[in-house]
Order: sequence, then C-alpha cells, then structure tokens
Amino acid sequence: MSKPWATQGIVGIHRFIETVWALSEKPLADIDINGKLEDKKLVSLRKTFAQTVKKVGDDTSSLNFNTAISQMMIFVNELSKFDAIPTAIWTDFVKILSPYAPHLGEELWEKLGNKKSIAYEAWPTYNEEFLKDDTKEIVVMVNGKLRDKFEAAPGSDDETLKTMAFDREGVKKHTDGKEVVKVIVVKDKLVNIVVK
Repeated sequence: MSKPWATQGIVGIHRFIETVWALSEKPLADIDINGKLEDKKLVSLRKTFAQTVKKVGDDTSSLNFNTAISQMMIFVNELSKFDAIPTAIWTDFVKILSPYAPHLGEELWEKLGNKKSIAYEAWPTYNEEFLKDDTKEIVVMVNGKLRDKFEAAPGSDDETLKTMAFDREGVKKHTDGKEVVKVIVVKDKLVNIVVK
C-alpha cells in the first residue's frame, strides 16, 4: 500500500529505538514475574506487558502495525521507570520488538547472551489472569446524583458493595436522617440509593 512519505515520522521512531537501547544498558533483575508479587509497580508492569504481548500479537496478525508500535511505546515508557529490568520481561519484549526492528532485535538478543538468531524464537505467551483488573471503580448515586466513588474487588457481592457505599462520606452526608427507600446494585459498576 502506498503511503505519503514524511521524514518527521522518523524522528519519533528514532527516539523510541534510542530509548529501547538505553533500556538494554540497565541491569537485569532475576524476578519471578509469574509468581506472587508484593510490589505494586511490578504488578502494573506485568499487566502492561501481558497487554502488550496480546495487543502486538493481535495487531500484527491484522496488519495494524501503527497500533502495535504504539502499545510497545506505552510499555517501554513504563519499563523506563525501573532501575533494574526483570530478565523474563526483557527477553520476551526483545522477541516482540524483533519483527518490527530486526537488526536491533538481533543485537539485543546477542547482548542477552544468545548465540542463535532470534528469528527462530517462539512468540511470547501471557497469562490471562494478568490482564484482569485488580479493582473496579464503583460509582455511588443518591437520588440519581453522583455522590461518591470507591474501589472494590471485581465480583464483590451486593451486600459488600452496599456496606462500602454507605461508609462513604459523600453518601453519609446525603443519607443521614433520611429514610432509605431502595438500594439498587449493578455488579462491578454502581450502587444507586433512593432516599426520602
């Protein structure tokens, strides 16, 4: 497919490649990224990486190369915040990057101590569990007006959500001293309280 050529587009890609190279100079950390993680930054990184493996794989299959590269840029920006990079994530990222920047991919692969070409490596896999949200934002309405929001575990039962909603300051202010007529709960989304 023919595209209009503009040299300005090269600047952004060059910057991205420089950032990736700078990341390759950082120390690698031997972290079990698939195990239980206490560090919230690592949990977030693991989730972003799983999203990246999925999106780049899907977008490459459907020839949506721009959005695949955009997702890689999002991931690289998050990875840049770390002083040491988890080895497993870096190794898999190099595999994802390689079809888009083959020379850089081979160079980074060799830097990781590999002797054979990266071209024969399998596409990385991801755990579906890592894509799930840890919490859901629940909106609380009183008589049809937004009064508060809170975070809850996905799939929380109605009673738990009601209790959490009534504990919110914004809700107490609009329900104290009033009769609660009805409480409607929409799982993982909303608690609607009707008072008179």
